[in-house]
Amino acid sequence: MECLCCFLGFLLLAARLPLDAAKRFHEVLSNERTSGYIREHNQLKGWSSDENDWNEELYPVWKRGDPRWKNSWKGGHVQVVLTSDSPALVGSNITFMVKLAFPRCQKEDADGSIVYEKNCRNETGPSPDPYVYNWTAWTEDGDWGNGTNQSHHVFPDGRPFPHHHGWRKMNFVYMFHTLGQYFQKLGRCSLSVSINTTNMTLGPQLMEVTVYRRHRRSYVPMAKVKTVYVVTDQIPISVNMSQKNNRNSSDEIFLRDLPITFNVLIHDPSHFLNESAIHYKWNFGDGSGLFVTNNHTLNHTYVLNGTYSFNLTVQTAVPGPCPPPTPRPPKPTLSSLPAGDNPLELWETPGEDCQINRYGYFKATVTIVDGILEVNIIQMTSVQIPPPQPDSSLMDFVVTCHGTIPTEVCTVISDPTCQIAQGTFCNPVDVGDMCLLTVRRAFNGSGTYCMNLTLGDNASLALTSTLVSIPGRDSGSPSRMVNGVLVSVGCVAILVTVIALLVYKKHKEYKPVENSTGIKGKGLNVFLNHAKAKFFSGSQEKDPLLRNQPGSL
Repeated sequence: MECLCCFLGFLLLAARLPLDAAKRFHEVLSNERTSGYIREHNQLKGWSSDENDWNEELYPVWKRGDPRWKNSWKGGHVQVVLTSDSPALVGSNITFMVKLAFPRCQKEDADGSIVYEKNCRNETGPSPDPYVYNWTAWTEDGDWGNGTNQSHHVFPDGRPFPHHHGWRKMNFVYMFHTLGQYFQKLGRCSLSVSINTTNMTLGPQLMEVTVYRRHRRSYVPMAKVKTVYVVTDQIPISVNMSQKNNRNSSDEIFLRDLPITFNVLIHDPSHFLNESAIHYKWNFGDGSGLFVTNNHTLNHTYVLNGTYSFNLTVQTAVPGPCPPPTPRPPKPTLSSLPAGDNPLELWETPGEDCQINRYGYFKATVTIVDGILEVNIIQMTSVQIPPPQPDSSLMDFVVTCHGTIPTEVCTVISDPTCQIAQGTFCNPVDVGDMCLLTVRRAFNGSGTYCMNLTLGDNASLALTSTLVSIPGRDSGSPSRMVNGVLVSVGCVAILVTVIALLVYKKHKEYKPVENSTGIKGKGLNVFLNHAKAKFFSGSQEKDPLLRNQPGSL
């Protein structure tokens, strides 16, 4: 009898061995899970329960600290970066991005193989083999091709790889795991996975990714990575506040009597709210009342100094699950129905496309202080410099401002387009009760300059710009102007003398007019007569015999 009991116990133990030996997905993908973990989550579309069996023969499982991790990749360790566009409004899509960072000098080529970068030296020096992993050669050998035995072209749960275009160039297997479910995908060195959050549990959740690389007819674990993401029923919003002349908007200190621009930013990377009407309700906390608008940008001016708390509520209606039908009171009998009542209308059957109001909230505290509200240049004057004159020119700028008294002045001198700065100068200033000061600046050479002038104090910066034209010094120098006049007069005198000598030489002797019937000779004589009349217009004599008499020149 004792032997029979031992035999039955052995059979029971043998029957349980396969069940105990088979690993499940949650044992492989989440080693840190506690024994009390409860998997009560709605089914994610396209995902599978992590209670499925894991093919450990094809996809080996290594525990943390296993020495085999050191040789899982040639030349070092591959870093896996996992990010998401969380937080996500429930009902929208959340996207997870995975990127593999290979060791130095390694990259993925167009065929999906891992190669060494040219002219790149790592710690071990250049490798004679251009490939780290030549998966393309394995494909040519038939290991990844269309052979009869394709049992290794499967995921850890036994499902075959999808044979879409370019699938043979994808040599990494990614296992995503969250909420007691997993999703498996074949990819290259980077990929993304999007999940609809309609059935997701609200709050922070954990996403884990395990990566395997192909190794001929099996797969080698490379790395694990995890990140926290958030699913919320409130619209994720933020508000960007800006103001002209404000020195630092991030400290939430703003100036009185100048409008503040409030720009609402809604975090909606999957464009879930694109077709929804969004309303913004503002209360700025200064007694100005409630502002309701459908524009995400609004300007508001505080007219009194102080500290104010403002609130923003964003409201929209989005598609969502319809509530169950609400039964009415018990169904009356036909005899008790009043005339005209229809018993078929006693139950409400809502439509499938229901709208759910979603809200987003933002609160902040701002401090309002006095500041420099406006600055103007009312006069520009050129400063005369006694000789010897340097190459630079000095200009005085008379500046006024409105608001508080500035403590510093800065100028930036740049090209006429105000794009390329040539010099920046800052000086402390000590101005009295009235904001009026003179700023002197030097300019190198003639030309047109753009000058930005800024007055500042602890809370504000007021800016104004102007174009400055500096004339050339050659045209403005008195001594050079006199020299230029003398040179011009001398040139005119020399020119007149030369012309007089030429005319005198040509006409000092009498030459009788010869008879000639040629048109050319006659034309020359006419030309000479006209020239003589031009040069000796003061003489009333027309006879050429009198040309050599004194006073006729």
